[in-house]
Amino acid sequence: AASKLEISMPPVVEVEIGDTARIECNFYIPENASYTYIDWFYVDRSNRQVRLYHVTASGVLEDDTDYKNRLSLGEDKALSLSSVTVQDARTFVCQVGAGSYGVGENSTELRVYKVPKTAEIEPNTGGISVRSNEVPEIARCFSRNSFPPPNITWHKNGEQLHPQGNEVMTQSALTRESSGLYTVSSTLYALVTREDRHSRYHCTVHYWLRGQRHALESRAVKVNVLYPTEHLKLRVASPSALVKEGDNVTLVCEADGNPPPIFSFFKKNLNERQDLSSLVEPESGVLNLHNVNKSNSGTYTCESLDLDDMIQREENVNLVVNYIEGVRVKMEPSSTLREGDSVTLSCDAHSPVALKYQWWDEKGQRLGEGNRLFLSNLTVETSKTLSCKVMAPSVPGLEQSKQVSMAVEGKPRIVAISSPLYVRPDEVINLTCKAVAFPRPTVQWSINGTAHEYTDKQHITSNLTVRVSQDLLQAGAVCRVSNKLGISEKHIQLVDQKSKAESQGVIIVAIIVAILVVAVLGAVIYFLHKKGKIPCGRAGKQDITKPEARKDKIVVEVKSDKLSEEAGLLQGANGEKRAAADQ
Repeated sequence: AASKLEISMPPVVEVEIGDTARIECNFYIPENASYTYIDWFYVDRSNRQVRLYHVTASGVLEDDTDYKNRLSLGEDKALSLSSVTVQDARTFVCQVGAGSYGVGENSTELRVYKVPKTAEIEPNTGGISVRSNEVPEIARCFSRNSFPPPNITWHKNGEQLHPQGNEVMTQSALTRESSGLYTVSSTLYALVTREDRHSRYHCTVHYWLRGQRHALESRAVKVNVLYPTEHLKLRVASPSALVKEGDNVTLVCEADGNPPPIFSFFKKNLNERQDLSSLVEPESGVLNLHNVNKSNSGTYTCESLDLDDMIQREENVNLVVNYIEGVRVKMEPSSTLREGDSVTLSCDAHSPVALKYQWWDEKGQRLGEGNRLFLSNLTVETSKTLSCKVMAPSVPGLEQSKQVSMAVEGKPRIVAISSPLYVRPDEVINLTCKAVAFPRPTVQWSINGTAHEYTDKQHITSNLTVRVSQDLLQAGAVCRVSNKLGISEKHIQLVDQKSKAESQGVIIVAIIVAILVVAVLGAVIYFLHKKGKIPCGRAGKQDITKPEARKDKIVVEVKSDKLSEEAGLLQGANGEKRAAADQ
C-alpha cells in the first residue's frame, strides 16, 4: 500500500469545440483518511494559477471567474466545462489537502480542436503556356474554420509534389478568424509540359485528432495547358469510303496544338491555288462541300498558323469524286418500227470505275442485264418507255438512268365490240368499239349519234350514244377504225329483245314436247315387255335398236347457243306467257 498522498489525472484531454470537456481528479490518501479540501485551478497566460472551486466537508465554493456559468462539479469531484471554445485550450490543476498527509496536486492539458469540413481547390482558369518564362500558378487550396491550423500538401496524378527549385513551389498563408479558428491557404506554382494537358491536380489537408493523423482530399482538377502545334492532319469525312457525285463531303483539318491555330484551305487548280477559306467555319478547321461533282476532285491543302510562335504548317489530301456521265441509248434500226420487226438497244456511259447495265420497263420490271437488249416480233402493244440503268458496283449508290421511247407502228385492230346487242325499240343505248393502233387512228360510225373517245397509250375506245330505230334494228351499225397503215371495221348486230323472247319460247315448247314423247315411248315399251310381247335377249335388242322404217317419224333437235343466251330461256318463256295474258 502507498504510504503517501497520490493524485492521478490524465495528462491530456481532447474535446471538439462546442462540446463538453470532463477532467477527472482521482486521489489516494493512506489509511483511507479523508481529504481536508479539494481546489481546482486553471493556468492563465501569465502562468498564474486561478482558482475555480474550493471543496471542503462543509460545502463547495465556486470562485467568481469567466468560467462560472460553464463549470460544474461531479459527485466524484470531476470538473466539467461546457461549450468549449478555442480560449479554453489551457492547463487545469487539481489540488488535494489531506491534513497530516500533506498536500498533493496534478494537472491536465485541455486541448480543443475543430475538424476541417472540406478541402477546397480553385484551378487556374486561364491558359498556362509551356513556354512561360515565369513559374505559373496551377491552383489554390483552402481549409476554412479549423483548429489547430492544418497542413496542406499538393499532388499530381496521385503523387505528392515536393518543392523543387524553380520547377515546383508552394506558398502558404495562415489567417486567424474572429472566432479563433484558422483558415489555411496554399498556392501551387509549377512548370508545365505538353503532357500535362492530361494531368490532374489535387490538394490534401492534414490534421491531428486524438494522437492520430487524418486527411481530407479535394477534388482533382485539370488546367488549360497551352502548347504549339507539332502535327497537322487533313482527312476526308464522307458518308461512305468512296465519294460519289451528289454527296456532301467534309474536309477536317486537325492540329494537336492548344489553342488551335488559324486554318486556311486551298485547292490546287493546275498552276494556281484557289483560296477556299471563305467557306471554312471560323476557327473550326472544317471545310464543307455540298453536292459534289467531278469538278470537286483534286488536291486540297490545309495550312495552319500558330500565333504564339508564328510557325506555319501545311497538309494535303486528294479528293476523288466518282461519277457517271454521258449516258446515252442507241436504237438499231433507228428508222420507224413496224409490227413484226426486231430491234436492238445499246447503252453506253463514261466513268472512272467499272459499270453495270440493267434494262427496265415502265412498270418496274427488269428486262435484262448488259449494255445491249434485243427485242423481236414487236407489236403495237410493245410501244413503251424503256430505261437503261447504269450502276457502279464498287461505289454504292452511284447510278444514273436514261429513258428511251420505242414506238411500234401498226394498222388498227378492233379488239372489243358490243355485238350482238339486245335492245328495245326507241331505247337510248351505248355502242362500244375498242381498237389498238399506232399512229393514233380515227374512229368512224356508220350511223349518227353522240360519240366519246378515250385513249390509253396505243388503245382507243369510242362510245356512241344513239336511239334505237327500226332502221337501226334492221341494218345494225358499223365501227370503222383507220390510220395511214390500214383500215379495220366490224358490224354490230342489234337484236330486238321481244323476238329473242319468242324464239326462246318456241325452243322451250319443243323441249317439253320431246320430253313427253320420250316418256310415252318408254311407258309403251315397258308395258309390252311385261305382256311378253318383246322378247329378251340379243334379238330383242336388235329389234329395238334397229326398228323398221316408219313414215311418221318425230325428230326433235335442240341446239344450245352461248351460256349467256341459255340463261335467258326461262325469261323468254315467261315473256310468252305474259304476252298471251295480254291478248
